[in-house]
Amino acid sequence: MNYLILLAFVAIFISLGSALYFMMSNGRNGKPKTSHMARALMFRVGFSIVLFLCILLAWKLGYIQPTGIPAGK
Repeated sequence: MNYLILLAFVAIFISLGSALYFMMSNGRNGKPKTSHMARALMFRVGFSIVLFLCILLAWKLGYIQPTGIPAGK
């Protein structure tokens, strides 16, 4: 589970970095740079949602245990 979370964080940071690259570079071949940047940010949001759902599923299945304040109190 730790490797899955680490892989998701790496994918989120790579997507964020590519969006920064596309924001700073000019468009090529007649394509505006915003389409590439928007696509990279869309992937970042998608990776974040998948990471959240995986953590929630792992908690429900008992793969990870919460610490701190008990749930429901």
